[in-house]
Amino acid sequence: MIDYYTAKSLGGNTRKVSIMLAETQLDHVVHFVDLAKNEQHEDWYVAINPNARIPAIVDHDLPGGLALGESGAILVHLAEKTARFLPTEPGRRARVLQWTFWQVGAVGPMAGQLAWFKRSAPQQIPFAIERYEAECARLLGVLDRQLGRFEYVAGDEYSIADMMNYSWILPLAAYFQAKALEHGEQSFANVARWLTAVRARPAVELAMTRFEGAARRVGRDVERPLE
Repeated sequence: MIDYYTAKSLGGNTRKVSIMLAETQLDHVVHFVDLAKNEQHEDWYVAINPNARIPAIVDHDLPGGLALGESGAILVHLAEKTARFLPTEPGRRARVLQWTFWQVGAVGPMAGQLAWFKRSAPQQIPFAIERYEAECARLLGVLDRQLGRFEYVAGDEYSIADMMNYSWILPLAAYFQAKALEHGEQSFANVARWLTAVRARPAVELAMTRFEGAARRVGRDVERPLE
């Protein structure tokens, strides 16, 4: 059994784990961390995730329980635990890990900075916004070219690389799509095709909506059966 620590308003990193848990249907209990009350900095949670961020899990199927933070590490662990969504053949496995770490090291930080400077910064700094817009557009171009060659991010099979990227690329692509409609800029058609394909998966639909709005489910998470 797995304890899963998240928040009621899911972000890009927590959605990855929600997708993986829905895809694998692993038995898990959801614990909502109240970010408004800074619960993530309390000693009990820092003992689970020293970085004091969500998401995190504790896998009680391992002796003593494995406490694990960092969404990429969590997805790799759950993929290895279930023998799903991460190939065992060395070359294909390495490719999935490449695109998994690409999201962690590039897409997440750049998209996060763009969102902060656009929406949360105490003052608008055009240079910063333009810098992160340009880099995010470049990253979308990288992904669009990759998806012009393959059905999914790391090849022709759905994997944790798709789960890692989907929740970040979805709002980023929408942002640039709006700019394209307004200014006639590039639209990343291959990314749009991939987003539609991933969105159609029942587990993704469930994971992207399950804790939104006025959700009050605390404790064991009761999922509707996947169809």
